[in-house]
Amino acid sequence: MYMTNYFNVNNPATGELIQKVKINTEDEINLSLKNGHESFKEWSKINAHERSRLIQKWSKKVNENKEELAEIMTKENGKPLSESLGEIDYSLAYLDWYAEEAKRIYGRTIPANTESKRIVVTKEPIGLVAAITPWNFPAAMMARKAAPALAAGCTFIVKPASETPLTGMKFIDLAHEAGIPKDAIQYVNGRGSVVGDLFTDSDYVRKITFTGSTPVGKNLIKNSADTIKHVTMELGGHAPLIIAEDADLDYAAKQTVGTKFRNAGQTCVCANRILVHENIIDEFTDKFVAEVKKLKIGNGLEDGIDVGPIINKKGYDKIVDQINNAKKNGAEVMVGDKYDADKENGYFFIHPTVLKNVNTDMTIMHEETFGPVAPITSFKTIEKAVELANSTPYGLAAYFFTNDYRTGNYLHDHLQFGIVGWNDGGPSAAHAPFGGMKESGLGREGGIEGIEPYLETKYMSIGGF
Repeated sequence: MYMTNYFNVNNPATGELIQKVKINTEDEINLSLKNGHESFKEWSKINAHERSRLIQKWSKKVNENKEELAEIMTKENGKPLSESLGEIDYSLAYLDWYAEEAKRIYGRTIPANTESKRIVVTKEPIGLVAAITPWNFPAAMMARKAAPALAAGCTFIVKPASETPLTGMKFIDLAHEAGIPKDAIQYVNGRGSVVGDLFTDSDYVRKITFTGSTPVGKNLIKNSADTIKHVTMELGGHAPLIIAEDADLDYAAKQTVGTKFRNAGQTCVCANRILVHENIIDEFTDKFVAEVKKLKIGNGLEDGIDVGPIINKKGYDKIVDQINNAKKNGAEVMVGDKYDADKENGYFFIHPTVLKNVNTDMTIMHEETFGPVAPITSFKTIEKAVELANSTPYGLAAYFFTNDYRTGNYLHDHLQFGIVGWNDGGPSAAHAPFGGMKESGLGREGGIEGIEPYLETKYMSIGGF
């Protein structure tokens, strides 16, 4: 909730106020941008081994404060504490990976077409990077952007999500404690539209990196065009999960629960459409529902909780509307469709829900849900499964389960998604490139590919030999 000069951060599991956070003025944000630009002159000249050492110290600080960070995250985000601890570990993997990659930014020498020349290619940091991070992974998305930026020699400024700013603020405070200069990595708080415009309009900013919705990403791309900024966009998803006829159904059911209900289904890569071969749909659904019934819903700070709350009323209403639309159009509720919500006090729980007999007339098959709802439909042939899977403007993540190498290779070759899990419901890793096709984004984060978007290529031809 925004007031005149601050906003409230509330616990989505209880509605209780955690902290009031100051909204930075436009003058303060512009000064931070200027300071980040000025700091780039010094930070970019620090040798790669020293930058690596400082990022390693940052990683150590984060690890030392892991329990505190995880508790902050669970309080403001709602995810179970075990998931928050896992996210901090995931964040550490990015810090550690890019601390090493800082020392592996290689140029090359190209053989010249004449004996009197030498051709040299070098890599240089872009400049000040401005980031906007989402509420669902407030530490991991910070680390995934800040670590390669700093490793490359860029300076970094971020606007964390207003729902979950505290994790990112603490994360950056720890960077300062580790010795990274305060102007080399900064945060600002405010309305996304206001801060986004300041970022894209500023001549100091040379790159925008954003994780969030496709409409907002498109707007940032358009607004970055006037100053020809580099952009990396990790945008919306609508992930299919295909269960082939020969799949190990017990294993597939467990993996599907993991990818669907992690963070209460509020992830950009969670399974949104479960496509099952018609000969096994009843058997798979029974096994899947049995696993879903084991999930415990509640406050993420309590022991044994698997599924936390929905982040806010807007998200809650969208999910409920999708469930009601599916039921109206013939979907069968196998489990769930239960709610523990208090709109006045500001907490919203949706019990894990499985819908069967879903069809393409239903909203849930066309719009990203971002909630704990699993719609199941059937297919006759693997070609039809691919057609259904690809029938979306999004192309972030896809999953399939098969033990036939021919089916697996066919699906890999024909699915139009940047991340594919074959018998794997959790393919994300710091050392692998993460990103989407089509309207799911531009660029990649993670792996050796993840540092390239923060670098410029310079080519020099030397004559006179």
